[in-house]
Amino acid sequence: MMPSGSPAKRSPGAEAAGGFGPAPARLGYHASEWKERQAVYAEERQQAILTKARAAGRVDVVALAEEFDVTTETVRRDLTALERAGMVRRVHGGAIPVERLGFEPALTAKDAAMTAEKERIAKAALALLPDGGSVIIDAGSTTRRLVECLPADRELTVVVNSPPLAGVLAVRANLTVLMLGGRVRPRTLATVDDWALASLARLSVDVAFMATNGVSTRWGLTTPDVVEASVKRAMIAASRRVVLLADHTKFGNDCLARFAEITDVDVLVTDSGLDEDTAADIEQAGVRVVRS
Repeated sequence: MMPSGSPAKRSPGAEAAGGFGPAPARLGYHASEWKERQAVYAEERQQAILTKARAAGRVDVVALAEEFDVTTETVRRDLTALERAGMVRRVHGGAIPVERLGFEPALTAKDAAMTAEKERIAKAALALLPDGGSVIIDAGSTTRRLVECLPADRELTVVVNSPPLAGVLAVRANLTVLMLGGRVRPRTLATVDDWALASLARLSVDVAFMATNGVSTRWGLTTPDVVEASVKRAMIAASRRVVLLADHTKFGNDCLARFAEITDVDVLVTDSGLDEDTAADIEQAGVRVVRS
């Protein structure tokens, strides 16, 4: 029998997640391979925690530790990582998804999350650019990556509602940049209100590349702010084709203000993390799904 006060043994899986267990060498891993295995497992666990938080409205540290067979300290580190990425807010004993708090992460926090996936999505979206003509590029962290990799050999008129994106595009000789006016929201650096809406009402563009905070087949495309939702709705109305750029963490996440039905989207460009069932549901609604 184990003496009182002795530390409990952990399984090899628990050690990979930050608990106790055999040394990496005894499990047949080199130190570098072990660190990589730990990092991958932590990312998968954090994504599972986020999914649970969004489904239940809250997660509990002790319950998560038991479910994933890790220490409570490991779970707290996971929740801290998710909070820094702007996905959850820590509360006593657990965490709540930011959407339940009516809270919208700052652009810097969103920009730091899912970086590799956003890069792949942006590169895949290049295939959907027209050879010439006009596009709308919505404000967002994934659409920013599209702006940065636009080809230099294509003449395009680009309509944007983000001063930072306009600054990146304006120096490109092959592009004509139209900046929508209005009030700039500090949280997203997007222009909103009547000036932006009035300009969009007079436009007809070929393709709109849209960003969103949430996507579901039931509620469509959603965002936390009602005035920004109005501008997004007007962008879609002004476009003959709509391409949505959204990583897999946006799915099943419904925010306050709906600005489009899922059927308003022609093409969804996402990453390989989107599960098969969700992709099939979206395709059933008539949307082409591109996973990068």
